[in-house]
Amino acid sequence: MPETPGHRVFDRELLDRRRRRWLGDGTPPSVRFLLTAAADELAERLSLVERRFEVAVDLAGHTGEMATQILASGKAGRIVRIERLPTLLDGPDLAAVGDEEALPLAEASVDLIVSTLSLHLTNDTPGVLVQCRRALRPDGLFLCGFLGGDTLSELRASLFAAEAELLGGVSPRVAPFADIRDAGALLQRAGFALPVTDQDRLTVRYDNLFQLMQDLRAMGMANMLVERSRRPASRRLFLRAAEIYAERYADPDGRIRATFDIIYMSGWAPHESQQKPLRPGSAKTSLAAALGDRSDPA
Repeated sequence: MPETPGHRVFDRELLDRRRRRWLGDGTPPSVRFLLTAAADELAERLSLVERRFEVAVDLAGHTGEMATQILASGKAGRIVRIERLPTLLDGPDLAAVGDEEALPLAEASVDLIVSTLSLHLTNDTPGVLVQCRRALRPDGLFLCGFLGGDTLSELRASLFAAEAELLGGVSPRVAPFADIRDAGALLQRAGFALPVTDQDRLTVRYDNLFQLMQDLRAMGMANMLVERSRRPASRRLFLRAAEIYAERYADPDGRIRATFDIIYMSGWAPHESQQKPLRPGSAKTSLAAALGDRSDPA
């Protein structure tokens, strides 16, 4: 997860072009399984909160599915969708075109921000979190799910091994992902109160590496690193990577495993009514308890 303002890790213009294809009419709904899984989980976590938010923001939720779930929950009076691409904002919802890295939100102007599978592809993730905290009114809630941990670790290792064997060196081909400890530290540094992080692992099985990469391209997740090699990769490289993948990560039936870790975060804009933090190392609060404990005193 990038931490250096001004340092570009991801080519976000390329990301925009791929998102247009990913979210176009010709994209099979089956490749949106990660987005659906994260939206369902965030909606479930929001249901644990025993209060209602006047103004909610669906931040870069791509399809509007998160906004729909928030409204269906009855937890928000109004919801505003924010997307980089105007084409993603069709529909009756209040909407604004804006970048996650430059939020079009005034300070202390909203009560709930929910981000779905977007922040792992920002170049200044700490800055985004600071902006979210500032945009929240006191005692406002931030919820987020993003890819992290060992996501696509099998693919990364197979490509590195094949490239080192055939070319004598490696180039970055899979995005870097933050681990859960990084996520918790970033919440604290951004000034959130009662920060909570946890992780859910999805293991998806494919017939081979090429089927996995086809899904990744359809999802807009192909290599978009600024420092990616501009030299076209040879078919020989991918054939060898597929062999290594099958040797190391295949199940007895021959199908390969692909790991997707989704890290979930929650934090509250500070307010005097909130619990005081425990001594370092003494926390025993689960996510459900931390969310449910913020009941509306009224």
